[in-house]
Amino acid sequence: MIYFLLYLFIETFVSVEIASAIGPIWTFIEIIVSAVAGFYILMNYQYKINEYLFAVAKREITLDEFESMSIYTLIGAILLIIPGFFTDILGILLQFHNVALFFAKKILKLKEKEKKKGEEDVIDVEIIEH
Repeated sequence: MIYFLLYLFIETFVSVEIASAIGPIWTFIEIIVSAVAGFYILMNYQYKINEYLFAVAKREITLDEFESMSIYTLIGAILLIIPGFFTDILGILLQFHNVALFFAKKILKLKEKEKKKGEEDVIDVEIIEH
């Protein structure tokens, strides 16, 4: 809940600041253009997936990175559709290969730490019956 309130605060603050600087007409145009861009990315999502699959085939990225990057591209397109400047900025950033790869590697490191932490809690026991 705290993250959602933080998001709302940041979104409101950024949107008010940018909208007051560029005016209502340009704000409206930006909302329409970003929504159209988001729908365009969603319609062409299959091509982005193919690009990521070729990167996996060339061993440039791992399968886990492929999954994460695919999800980030999809999330970025959805964020572009949602009105607001902060979400649009995040949506645009997630469309870049390097940014998505950066987030994917960070998430994968967190998952690996959780796995290792979970493995430390496991006690291996062998029961021998006579």
